[in-house]
Amino acid sequence: MADRLVRQLTELDFPNMLACCGVEGENSMTSEIYPSGNLQARACVLIIAVSAFVLATAWAFELFGGFRPCALCLQQREGYYAAIPMLAIAFTATALRWPSCVSRGLMLVAGLMLATSFTTGVYQAGAEWGFWLGPSDCGGSTLPQVSTGNLLDEIAETDVIFCDEAALRVLGLSFAGWNVLSAGALMTASIVAALWPPKRA
Repeated sequence: MADRLVRQLTELDFPNMLACCGVEGENSMTSEIYPSGNLQARACVLIIAVSAFVLATAWAFELFGGFRPCALCLQQREGYYAAIPMLAIAFTATALRWPSCVSRGLMLVAGLMLATSFTTGVYQAGAEWGFWLGPSDCGGSTLPQVSTGNLLDEIAETDVIFCDEAALRVLGLSFAGWNVLSAGALMTASIVAALWPPKRA
C-alpha cells in the first residue's frame, strides 16, 4: 500500500500545480497562470469599506438610537467581522504579489463568511414577515429564575427582544432586510472577484 501511495504521488504534476499558485522557481511571482490583479485589490478595498460602513451603521443604531440587537442581529454581524481581516490580508497579498492562491482563496472564504450573514438575514427577515417561525429562544424570552414574590417586578423589568418582530422599517425593510441586500451584494462581489479570470495580453 505504501508503494502504491508513493507511485501516485510521483505521478502528480507538481510543477503545474505550483505554478497555478505562483510558487514555481525563484521568479514565481511573475509566472502565475491565474494571477491576482487590480480588480481583486479594488474589490477588497470596496468590500472592506462597505462592510465597515454596515457595521458602523448597526452600532450607531444600537448606541445612539437605542435599538438593542437580538441574537440573530448579532449573528449577522459576525460574517462582517470575519470577512474584513481576511480581505485586508488578501489585499496585502495582492499588493505584495504573494501567490494568487492566497489572495483569491481568502476572498472566497470571506465570501462564504458573508454568506452566513446573508442566510441569517434571510431567515430573520422571513420570520418577521411571517413566512416561517423564528427561533423560540431568541431575545431572552425565557424568564430568569426568581422567587414568586419578585416575579412581577422581574417581568416588568425584563426587556424582551424578539427576532421575529422588526424594531424599525426603513423604506419597507427591517434591519435584517437591509442586511440581506448588503451581505448578498458583498458576498457576490467577493466570490466573483476571487474567481474572475485575469486579463490575457
